[in-house]
Amino acid sequence: MGLDESDTRSRNRRHPDAKTPFPLSVGLALQIACLVLPGAVMIPTVVFRAAGQPEEFLLWAVFASVAICGATSIIQAWRIGRFGAGYILAIGTSGAAIAVSIAALSAGGPALLGALVVVLAVVQFVFSARLSLFRRILTPTVTGTVLMLTPVTVMPIMFEQLKNVPSGTPPLAAPLSALATLAIIVGIALAAKGRLRLWGPVIGIVAGSAAAGVFGLYDVDRIALAPWVGIPQSELTALDLRFTPDFWALLPAFVFIALVCTIQTVGGAVGIQRVSWAESRAVDFRAVQGAVAADGLGNLLSGLAGTMPLGFRPTGASMVEITGISSRRIGLALGAALIVLAFVPKALAVILAIPGPVITAFVTVTMAAIFIVGVKVIVQDGIDNRKGLIAGVSFWIGVGFQSGAIFPGQFPEFAGALLNNGMLTGGTVAILMTLFVELTKPRPRRTEVDFNPAALREIREFMGAFASRRGWDAQMMDRLDAVCEETLLTLQQRDEPGAENGRRLLLTARIEDGGAVLEFVASKGEQNIQDRIALLGEANAAAMIEQDVSLRLLRHLASSVRHQQYHDTDIVTVRVEPSGGRIARGM
Repeated sequence: MGLDESDTRSRNRRHPDAKTPFPLSVGLALQIACLVLPGAVMIPTVVFRAAGQPEEFLLWAVFASVAICGATSIIQAWRIGRFGAGYILAIGTSGAAIAVSIAALSAGGPALLGALVVVLAVVQFVFSARLSLFRRILTPTVTGTVLMLTPVTVMPIMFEQLKNVPSGTPPLAAPLSALATLAIIVGIALAAKGRLRLWGPVIGIVAGSAAAGVFGLYDVDRIALAPWVGIPQSELTALDLRFTPDFWALLPAFVFIALVCTIQTVGGAVGIQRVSWAESRAVDFRAVQGAVAADGLGNLLSGLAGTMPLGFRPTGASMVEITGISSRRIGLALGAALIVLAFVPKALAVILAIPGPVITAFVTVTMAAIFIVGVKVIVQDGIDNRKGLIAGVSFWIGVGFQSGAIFPGQFPEFAGALLNNGMLTGGTVAILMTLFVELTKPRPRRTEVDFNPAALREIREFMGAFASRRGWDAQMMDRLDAVCEETLLTLQQRDEPGAENGRRLLLTARIEDGGAVLEFVASKGEQNIQDRIALLGEANAAAMIEQDVSLRLLRHLASSVRHQQYHDTDIVTVRVEPSGGRIARGM
């Protein structure tokens, strides 16, 4: 197979609608399941045991967590209505909710935990519906930083798994098993081509498990004792809706966890879009809204089942980055596999029996990939001094809290469990710094007009007054006027005839770094302006059609154009420089 043919095949596979063969979809899905399952099983086990809950509640919580994670993964890939992203988004039990879940179980058992998780789900539904209101806070810089901090949070826990071996095991057993797994996965990823590269992680896990088996680390007894099929016997506990003092005391913590889970999901939905297409595309925030809504639906089911909250796992994006395949069929297969495994304890035991050192080596590769995805999210958004400072300071503060170097032992046990999570602290710092930047910007001026061509006269008067206060010359005023006209026409061309009736356009103008930043908030459309402007710059682009005239003019009038699409809302942000020397690009 020639190089060109290989590149073409790789590009065809990096598409959410790619028709991957069934065996390949199942194989890649099982690789992702290997990373999701340990957390989906072990986290509820640790939480319910720490809270002193009966064994039947524990077994039910594990079963429900695995099954609901599978169902939510299917919704994420399938995109049912406004639920789901339409991409490979792996879902697992939320590690950020460990401390608050133990507190809820200790105070009121699964009934209280379920009620609080339902509230958490409602908060996520609100975030999904009104995500455009938080666009200035949940920026690519914030979401990219959260993705970069994911390995910082996960890897210390995983490195502890290198010590998770039976007593009496030879000292070299764990490092040799991990090294064998890591060497094979990385070696295949770097040197192999074609189908062999896609199966590298599976080959590495099998080889590492075989090496571990030589030292007796593979838990064969777990597999032998596990039943083939089974559902835990447990009576569902009704939600505690008495709203006791314990409920109100824990409610703020669960609302905060809802925010954390939402940030993780937003970052994951942005990241998976960055790696799922062969060519760079603007982020579709309707898919981001769908991802948050699907997580909310999964958490609603978790609350009704009396188990822990769930959340985004970065393994889907990292697997796409490693294999170059982004078909949503893999996400559907992942969800189906998790559901099947929930009902087949013996199959579940096969994966859970994989030794900790082998899993650690596998996770090391995937976390390296997700770190790079976070970097790409920040860089592709266009990095400047402010964004670089926010990302850098937030990242290292997150590292400091995760390592216990910042304020060690200065907080109560409950608060310390949250603050020692680098992803939470670093993400919070990124949000606060972003808010500070927004609050210190010059106060914007705004106007609201009807969404029709007749509004151009009002817009011209508004922009004329804005430019006069700044003292800009007639040339700059003409450019601002032209940008407003072309943006309005472009937005209207994307709607069906007559669709603008009754709709409004909110125009905001502010001064930033000597230039003008204009933000147009209007009703929805289907095509992304930012992508179409990028297409116009390609040498092999199709011949210009009539409606592209406005795009071409806008491309040369503005220094940057960013288009964010939400359900029922379009937000176009245009930057205009007085010099007029730069060509438009995605912000």
